[in-house]
Amino acid sequence: MDNTLKTKLLWKGSPRALAFDEAGIQEKLANTDQNCFVVKDFAGRIGITNEGEITSDGNWLELLAVAPAVGPEDLGDATFRQDYNIKYCYKTGAMANGIASANLVISLGKADLLGSFGAAGLIPSRVKEAIDQIQRELGDRTYAFNLIHSPTEKALEEGAVKLFLENNIRVVEASAYLDLTEHIVHYRAAGLELDADGKIVIKNKVIAKLSRKEVAGRFMSPATDKFLKPLLEAGKITQQQYELAKKVPVADDITVEADSGGHTDNRPLVALFPTIINLRDEIQEKYQYDKKIRVGAAGGISTPASALAAFMMGAAYVVTGSVNQACVEAGTSDYVRKLLANVASTDVIMAPASDMFEMGVNLQVLKRGTLFGPRAKKLYEYYTRFEGIDEIPTDEREKLEKTIFKMPMETVWQHCVDFFNERDPEQIERAQNNPKRKMALIFRWYLGLSSNWANSGNPDRTSDYQIWCGPAMGAFNDWVKGTHLENYENRNASEVAENIMQGAAYLYRINTIKVQGVKLPSSVEQPKIIEKKAESISN
Repeated sequence: MDNTLKTKLLWKGSPRALAFDEAGIQEKLANTDQNCFVVKDFAGRIGITNEGEITSDGNWLELLAVAPAVGPEDLGDATFRQDYNIKYCYKTGAMANGIASANLVISLGKADLLGSFGAAGLIPSRVKEAIDQIQRELGDRTYAFNLIHSPTEKALEEGAVKLFLENNIRVVEASAYLDLTEHIVHYRAAGLELDADGKIVIKNKVIAKLSRKEVAGRFMSPATDKFLKPLLEAGKITQQQYELAKKVPVADDITVEADSGGHTDNRPLVALFPTIINLRDEIQEKYQYDKKIRVGAAGGISTPASALAAFMMGAAYVVTGSVNQACVEAGTSDYVRKLLANVASTDVIMAPASDMFEMGVNLQVLKRGTLFGPRAKKLYEYYTRFEGIDEIPTDEREKLEKTIFKMPMETVWQHCVDFFNERDPEQIERAQNNPKRKMALIFRWYLGLSSNWANSGNPDRTSDYQIWCGPAMGAFNDWVKGTHLENYENRNASEVAENIMQGAAYLYRINTIKVQGVKLPSSVEQPKIIEKKAESISN
């Protein structure tokens, strides 16, 4: 063995710089942007300091452990921060129906953090309002808009891309994709050009959130002629963009989504994440991209410990979701915020998704305080049993109308007609002579509005609130219990982000010291919640 490894290391510095009491020790540990030295004095006491230097000569104090300066800005892939011009490798996910509101995105953006507006489920005029507000408030700061896959309403996805291109939206968070579509490829290819040196410039960035290896492979690979040729022939992209799109991946970043709120496959991050990392490396070897695709982590991220765990697995960045819905900037009701602030990790349930109802796709929602989950499952049961609403036995149909719809189904159908005539008339045309399709739209009326009822705080529909939520919400509540963040009225998205990232850096320091064989007082092993409340934008 190298003899230098056997050399006894000493700490050289002023004894006045050492802290021996628990409060002083925690303060030194919390200075994560400074080096940390753990020493033993001549009386056998263990002290900690951020000052001094290491030596092997002289009559100095014994050095037990060293933790280098690693602040929250050092966690993750530095290029993620640089490319999006943000201070941490941290972003918030796009909760649909504007729950990830313009106010939330603006609040995060002003704190130099990346937020994604929840455009899914909103009509184009509402999305345009958000675009105008966010661009007016944030200017050159980075923000993202959600582009959700809509297999049953393709016009919505196409319309969203058209709106984003017209308004120079430079970052989209692509979610719920089962495969690539012409629309996401259009967005990507339309932002490609060459600079003066002949290098490819990617103006339209894509952050793809997914949980399936086969889908990840498609986003990590260049777009194929299956999508590019129709775009070229339709004049939606130029010949140059057609050629350049074959040389770059569809996505810049891949967010590996584990057990999360909303659309989820409930997959464990520790199993899924390494699989996607390995796939990324294989594809990089194949295509030799100038810039390696980054892989981030989402689902279950709500505490310093969970964020650090993701970073230690190699995550380029982390994404939070459920916890932001309980923040004051979220586009939901105080009733929902208060409910979320009291849930446990077990208070969740899987239920049918409105946008992919006919496909049997589920999402994760809150179970506590609402009957939405079991009622939504009952509707899907009827959908699989019958070919139309006329086949449903009279007594069962009357029960549905009384307990779930609170009106005759034909009245619900008329609401559907009015809704889709403004949003996507083809949906009504497809259902006119298709009783099962008509039944699906009627059932989706309930599934779709249940989220809106929760967001608006409709007092007549509290038992029908659809609240997207994962187990991470309960973990967050456990973590902040006894602090000012326990009260939902004190929760600001940027402050939550700051505490998670600062806490993750603190825990990294603690673990670095512990693996060197030093036992610290249990009272200092967890980071303290930062009491200073960040400035926020109210709803």
